[in-house]
Amino acid sequence: FMLTPKYNFLETIKKNGNPDRVVNQYEATVPIMIDPVQKYTRGNRVKGKTTKDRWGTEIAWPEDQMFAMPHVTEDNKVCPDITEWRKYVTVPDLVANCSNPADWEPALEAAAKIDREDKLVMSFMGTGVFEEMHHLMGFEDTLMNLLLEPDDMLELAEAIGEYRFQYTKLLVDYMKPDVIISHDDWGSKDNLFMSPEVWREIIKPQYVKMYGYMKEHGVIILHHADSYCEPIVEDMVELGIDVWQGVLPTNDIPKIQKQLNGRMALMGGIDSVIDRAGVSEEEVRTEVRRACREYVPGGNFIPSLTYGLPGALFKELDPIIYDEIQKYSKEEFEK
Repeated sequence: FMLTPKYNFLETIKKNGNPDRVVNQYEATVPIMIDPVQKYTRGNRVKGKTTKDRWGTEIAWPEDQMFAMPHVTEDNKVCPDITEWRKYVTVPDLVANCSNPADWEPALEAAAKIDREDKLVMSFMGTGVFEEMHHLMGFEDTLMNLLLEPDDMLELAEAIGEYRFQYTKLLVDYMKPDVIISHDDWGSKDNLFMSPEVWREIIKPQYVKMYGYMKEHGVIILHHADSYCEPIVEDMVELGIDVWQGVLPTNDIPKIQKQLNGRMALMGGIDSVIDRAGVSEEEVRTEVRRACREYVPGGNFIPSLTYGLPGALFKELDPIIYDEIQKYSKEEFEK
């Protein structure tokens, strides 16, 4: 008997688990993207339009781009002066706007159709604490203010952290998902955006209550950070993160696997440089095979592109990536 995708995933992320094959990217999870909080916070993003989100940040989605992105300039930044952030920043009231049981019905109906012995119901939380900061004031101000005005930045981080905690509570209490994928990119390809000490002082504390609530309710935490987070992996374990999703190959993944010894699973490792127009099938297969060969033997590893939701940007790559992981899995598990 083969394990269902759900149970194979659970075995893969468990210390000393016994998966019977490689988990193929997000195959074990079904993302539900129609909950009221998602609609309230991101529902007005439209390709070809520039809109404002609930915090007042300008969100641009040009016709020729695949995603909407914050567009923060000197003239339109929500918070031009961190020392007076309370004057400028109004935290959206999720509880007031997303607590009508009727609004949750479509998402709950979608979840009810999923065979929960076979798959895991996954809720999505975009725009983490650090990301929200740079949405409010731009990247440069964020990094400067972390150094120059840490007290005010901590207060703002706490306000965002409380908002994210309310988001967590609404999702957990209404949706009762098996998994939550929670986004916050903490670094570039080869470094953290701030020193580990600054991250520990300002960003990390905001996740204690949030991830604690998920843990108390048996929710699996996938933390998405397609970043270099090697210096803070022990902190990520401490926060209760079950899977670091988006782990870039610029991290020393085999070294991290040895260090973690099953205390946190890793998902990612396939370099997104292959996800581009005109790439050859051979190049895609070579990169997927490299990631599987180098990382799967270290255990507690799920090969995937490093994005925070399923699928390549260039959709024609998806079947190739899927097939190459299947081939590797068959070869290794049927030895």
